Amino acid sequence: MKFKFILFILLSVILSSCVGVSSKGIFGTGVSVALDPRTLGTQMDDSIMQKNLAARILVKDKKYLLAVKSKVLDGRIFLTGKVESPEEKLLLTKLAWETKGARSVRNDIKIKEEFNFKRSAKDILITSQLRTAIILNKNIKATNYEIDTYKKKIYVYGIALTSEEKNLVISEAKEILDVDDVIASIILVEDLRIQKE
Repeated sequence: MKFKFILFILLSVILSSCVGVSSKGIFGTGVSVALDPRTLGTQMDDSIMQKNLAARILVKDKKYLLAVKSKVLDGRIFLTGKVESPEEKLLLTKLAWETKGARSVRNDIKIKEEFNFKRSAKDILITSQLRTAIILNKNIKATNYEIDTYKKKIYVYGIALTSEEKNLVISEAKEILDVDDVIASIILVEDLRIQKE
């Protein structure tokens, strides 16, 4: 039984990794350029902002290289990851706001705790289940979403073509067993500053 559980977790990690790589766009925004409703100029602006922020965070301290992730969508900055103290979380929020072109900052960075394999495996399983559910749902453009799970809380970032699609993604996330909360940072196409014609 234990062997099957470990095999299942490893398979989930591998499948989750494969799907995540294929959904990266050329500019690393997590959204495929061909399906992205933003103009190429907006995508490039977001990519430049994201790289600028990543460089500034790295200059502040190299330990953030693997600990903190940032995403920029239409000038909106989303931060995830883990840090040692609340002061570090505030510092990273300040750096994000100081990034030229930032329209808003959402900081979902968590304060580090002792590693828990069981909890970590559960989070990976939840992420894999949601990724599979939105890929199989024909009414959702799965490549437009990035998913993170921490302590049974799902964080979904992306761009929805319609409010119905946004609601479908949230509903799929809430249907997954053992999920405590769904934090959705989904922007509607109509809310983007500039859209493709």
